[in-house]
Amino acid sequence: MTKHRANRLAETLKEEISQMIREEIKDPRLGFVTVTAVDVVEDLGHAKVYISVLGSAEEAKESLTILNRAAGYVRGELGKRIRLRHTPEIVFKYDPSIEQGAHIAKLLNDVLTTQTGDSHED
Repeated sequence: MTKHRANRLAETLKEEISQMIREEIKDPRLGFVTVTAVDVVEDLGHAKVYISVLGSAEEAKESLTILNRAAGYVRGELGKRIRLRHTPEIVFKYDPSIEQGAHIAKLLNDVLTTQTGDSHED
């Protein structure tokens, strides 16, 4: 039962935090950030929010720093929006999976292009 509750809370947090980043956090240094996942521990005391950032590694690092500085604000807003006895501590983590997926897709495309180019030369 607790695991199910943690999963439901994670989905709710993902939606609310995504909306906050999109509409309320107005730092111009914040890049194009996407919340990819949220992990909530079973006691609901801590939540890791995984983000990806469209841009360079430096922009991703700066966006992550900005969001971790705003974690207190995010937690306070979540406390107002979601009925919980205790709002979980929020920590933002960088999620490289989208970058890795794009890199793999590029490699596969390169292999396919190379193979198709070779077959036309025969």
